[in-house]
Amino acid sequence: MTFWRFLHLMSLFLMMAGVGTTVVPIWKAWTAPTNDEKSFLLNQAQRGETLFLLPGLIATFFSGYFWATAAGWNVITTGWLVALQVLTMLNIFIFLPLMGIGLRRVRYLALAARKHGAETPELREALADNVPLVFGTLIVVTVPFMVWLPVFKPF
Repeated sequence: MTFWRFLHLMSLFLMMAGVGTTVVPIWKAWTAPTNDEKSFLLNQAQRGETLFLLPGLIATFFSGYFWATAAGWNVITTGWLVALQVLTMLNIFIFLPLMGIGLRRVRYLALAARKHGAETPELREALADNVPLVFGTLIVVTVPFMVWLPVFKPF
């Protein structure tokens, strides 16, 4: 059981590094004054999502199941564990893909605007959509609840 706990904690650290290296540059990109800064920050966010956030979230998901099995917890009847699974699945299957799609779209448009030397109407429209900003923020908002549930086990 100690091995699975350790592996799960390492996965959580990887996931939190991913949240930091992905969402913070997205927030900064929305306030960046120049296209060069926007494209640099969005490239950095894309790299953080690919290298840290995706593997960290998936590793956390599976190592959590292995740890729960080793600890003898029932993943279907334990209330706080069910709520934690729902939040994790929201992040994996809804928030993360929508943030990733929006991030790639804005990133490509920022690179095109950088090449043209001026902000394009398509980039303005994509920035007005706020898709990566909203779903990245939703991932950040769910993290405290994901920490609170196993610490306090409210139900």
